[in-house]
Formats: sequence, C-alpha cells, structure tokens
Amino acid sequence: MKRTASAVIEPLGPHHDRAAFSCGDTGLDAYLEHRATQDERRNVARVFVLVGDAPGAIAGFYSVSSTGIDIGDLPREQAKKLPHYPVIPAALIGRLAVGREYQGQGLGGVLLIDALKRIIEAGGSVAAYAVVVDAKDDRAVSFYEKHGFQRFPTHPKRLFLPVATARQLFP
Repeated sequence: MKRTASAVIEPLGPHHDRAAFSCGDTGLDAYLEHRATQDERRNVARVFVLVGDAPGAIAGFYSVSSTGIDIGDLPREQAKKLPHYPVIPAALIGRLAVGREYQGQGLGGVLLIDALKRIIEAGGSVAAYAVVVDAKDDRAVSFYEKHGFQRFPTHPKRLFLPVATARQLFP
C-alpha cells in the first residue's frame, strides 16, 4: 500500500524511526539504521530525512558530505575551464533512498532537489565546483541523468552536476 509523505525534509534526529525504514536495498537500510548518526556525530556527513505520514516515520533520506574530483576524471571540455589543481572541491550526495511504501511518487526527485538547494546555499561558506553521486546501478544512473547529471568518462556509475548548472534550476 502506498503511503503519503509530508512536505518536510529535516535533519535526522533521535525521534526518527530509523529501524522501521526499508527501501529494498539492505546496504542503504543498514546505513540509515546503524551508521547515519555516527557519521553525523563524527562530522563525516549530514543526513536529512523526508518525514513520513506518521510521527517519526521516514519516507526517504539522503546524505551529503565533501569530496574531491581528480581533474583528470572530468571530461576534457570541463577540465580545461578549471584551474590546474590535481583535485577540485565538490559536494557528494553519498546516499539517497525512498522507503518502499513511498516509492513511485517522485520523492527521489524531491530529495535530490532539496540536496542541491542545500549544497548551493552552503556555497557562500564552502566552495564546491560540482555535486557528485555514485549510482548503485543502471536504474540509478538513469535517475541522475534525467536530472542533468553527467557521467565521468572513466567511471560510468559516478556522475556529476556542476554547481553553476544546479544554480540555474533555482532562479
């Protein structure tokens, strides 16, 4: 049975029922249940949740952290426009998942847009050339490509979206 999520995306907190979340991928489920709060506490990632239709319910989540892009991994057209540093700063959407009972409602896109907005807003404090994602499978690659991400030529399941391009989505 499909359930409806609220329109609220907020930082992961102790009141959220992490153990009840299931997206169909045991790795993502285990991350949320066992490692997300540790990553928060250790300042390794920030985790945000889409609130479900019951108190504490999680309809979906994503994590964001910093990363770097080896300039040699970028398409030549992109790399030639950048300083000749070996590593270019970027933001990483490390994990993004929607709970099984909330899937098929476009909530993955809602989470992705929220992550992009937060990354753009942080741009006043922390520089990032692009947003990077590591897709788990071909379906995830298609999802990110549909939202404007490009594949790295040398890593077909790693994609990026220049922050300048993401800014154009939010006039």
